[in-house]
Amino acid sequence: MYRDVARLLMYSDLGEDSILLRLSEILRDWARGSFDREELIRRIYREIKRLLELGTACGFDENLWHCYLTWLLMTNQNAFTLTCERSGGREGSVNAFVKNDFAIFHRLFHYDFSAIEEDLGISCFTVISRYIALPKRERMCNRDVSWQVRVLSRALARARNEEDVFSLMTSYYRQYGFGLFAMNRAFRVQGHGRELEFLPITNVDRVMLEDLLGYERQKEELRRNTEAFLDGRHANNVLLYGDAGTGKSTSVKALVNEYFSRGLRMIEIYKHQFEDLSAVLAQAKNRNYRFIIFIDDLSFEENEVEYKFLKAVIEGGVETRPDNVLIYATSNRRHLIRETWNDRTDMEHHGDIHRSDTVEEKLSLSARFGVTINYNAPTPREYQSIVLALARRQGIRMEEKELLARANTWEVRHGGFSGRVAQQFVNYLEGLDDA
Repeated sequence: MYRDVARLLMYSDLGEDSILLRLSEILRDWARGSFDREELIRRIYREIKRLLELGTACGFDENLWHCYLTWLLMTNQNAFTLTCERSGGREGSVNAFVKNDFAIFHRLFHYDFSAIEEDLGISCFTVISRYIALPKRERMCNRDVSWQVRVLSRALARARNEEDVFSLMTSYYRQYGFGLFAMNRAFRVQGHGRELEFLPITNVDRVMLEDLLGYERQKEELRRNTEAFLDGRHANNVLLYGDAGTGKSTSVKALVNEYFSRGLRMIEIYKHQFEDLSAVLAQAKNRNYRFIIFIDDLSFEENEVEYKFLKAVIEGGVETRPDNVLIYATSNRRHLIRETWNDRTDMEHHGDIHRSDTVEEKLSLSARFGVTINYNAPTPREYQSIVLALARRQGIRMEEKELLARANTWEVRHGGFSGRVAQQFVNYLEGLDDA
C-alpha cells in the first residue's frame, strides 16, 4: 500500500494527517519487520477510530474502507477535478496521470488486510469492511453526503479496472463537481478575506414549495426567476417582503431542495458579513454551480451603513456580480432602510417639491432588487384553511368546528394571522393526548 500511495500524482494532496497516509506508513513499518507490536496496534486503532468518527459524521455504511476512499475521490481538488466540474471529462494528456492514480485507488479498494490482521491478532479491518451503522437521526450526519458516498462507493467496488473508475468519477464530477459544494446544498461563511471559508449546513430544512400552503402567485414568480437563472438566462435579484410568519424564508429555503440536483447552492450570510461579500463572490465565481446568496430578515437602522457594501455588490461597483450568483433577501419592510422625517429636511422648494437626496439614497437599495414579491398576511378565512390543511397533513382528528374555534383563540394570543401561527397551533395540538 505505501508504495502505491507514494506514487499518487494528481490525487497526491491528501494532507499530512490523512488516514490513508497514516495507514500506509503503518503498513510500511509492519512490512519492514522492525516494530513494537503493541505500539503498532495502538497506531492502527487510532486510525480506525478516526475512520469511525468520519463515518459517523458523513453517514458511511456497509464498507467503511470503500466509503473513505470514495470520499477522498469526491473531495480532492486538483486540476483534473476542476476541469471535469466545468466542462466534463475530455481527452488530454493529463488523463494518463489520472488513470494511473485511479489504478492505484482500484487496488486500494481491493487491498487485503488479512495478513497484518493475522500477524497482529486483530480484526478491525474485517469489521469495518462489513460495517452495520447504527440508525442516526439526520441532524447527526449529512444525508446528502451519506447518500452520495454510499451510491458511488458501491459502483466503484464493482469497477473492473481504472477505465471503469475513470468513467464513474468523470460522470460524478460532471454532475456534482467536487468537494463541499458537491455534497452539500447550503453553507454559512466564517472568517474574513483570504481566511474566509464555507461551512456546510448539514441539517437543512427539507421543506418543498408545495409544503407552503397558499401564495401560489408568489411561489410561481420565485420559481420562474430561479429556473431562468439555472438555465443561464437573464434573472434578477429578489426581495421577498411582507408580514412576519408568511413563508418568505421558507420559500427561499425550499428552492435549494427543489433544484439541488440542477446545481443550485445557497450561501447564507448575515448583515455584519457584508464587507466580505466580495471575497464570497471571488470563491463562488469559479465554480460550476449556481449560487443564491440568502440574506434573511434584511433591514437597516438609520445609523447603519453596511447597506453600502450590499449596494456595491448588487449593482454599481467596479467588480461585476458573477453570472452564477444571485441575491435573495427577505424583509418585513418594503423599504429596507429606516427613514425619518429628518431625512426630508434637505428638500428644496422652487415651485415644485424635489425629493430629498437622503431619501433617494436610502430607497436606492430596494430599487436594486429586480424582482420584489409581497407576502401579505392571510385573511381570517385563509388562516382557517391553512389550519385545516395542516391538521389533516399531521393527522389531527379533532372535529372541525372545535378545531377552528381553538385556532382563532390561539391566533389572538400569538400575534395575528399567519402561516407560522397556524403551524405552531397544529404542532401544539399534535402534542396533546386528546388530539
